[in-house]
This record gives sequence, C-alpha cells and structure tokens, in this order.
Amino acid sequence: MGSKELAKKTCTPCAAGIAPMKGDALKEWELQLGEGWAIVEEHHLEKEYRFKNFLQALEFTNDIGKIAEAEGHHPEITLSWGKVKVMIWTHKIGGLAANDFILAAKCDTAYLIRHGT
Repeated sequence: MGSKELAKKTCTPCAAGIAPMKGDALKEWELQLGEGWAIVEEHHLEKEYRFKNFLQALEFTNDIGKIAEAEGHHPEITLSWGKVKVMIWTHKIGGLAANDFILAAKCDTAYLIRHGT
C-alpha cells in the first residue's frame, strides 16, 4: 500500500493503554508515506511544507484543519511565512499509531490537490 491508498483510509478512535508502534512496525508504515516525513524519536511524525507566500501557507493550514476535524485526529501545526510544519502523534498513547500515518498521507494529498506538485 502506498501513500495514495493510505490517504483513502479513515482514522478510527484509539483506546488508551494501547502501546505505541516501535521499531520495525514504524519502518513498515514509514515506507507508505510520501517524501519528507520523518519519524522523530519513535514518538511523532514531522514534515515541513514550503509555499511561495504566507497566504498559500495559511490556506494549506486551513485544509489540514478541515481534514483533522473530519478525521477526529488533530496534529500540531506551525504556520510561518512560506512554511507549514506538521507534527502528528496519538496523544492518548503518547506515540505513533496507524491513524498518524493515515493523517500524514491525507496532508500530502491536500498539498498535491492545492498545489499540483
């Protein structure tokens, strides 16, 4: 399964007490993501998107907000001139789960739709 297929999935509620993904499990999911995503300390996903100006970055931030609300899974987003940094993890378990990779793929799809690159 690739990023496009991953983006078609839906986030599902994660129960507290489930162990976050580690090691090889993370690597398998990482291979399904588009370029630019980093797994940081086996805790969260991180990617920075670049834009021509502040307005494009803001529009993309709003796109991510709409996706997050629809999925019930909310990333940390940092907006600055020409850049949007997205950090994703499952707060309830303090680490990474399948939902995080699904949301990351949806962010990439939103970027491609808006910017066609």
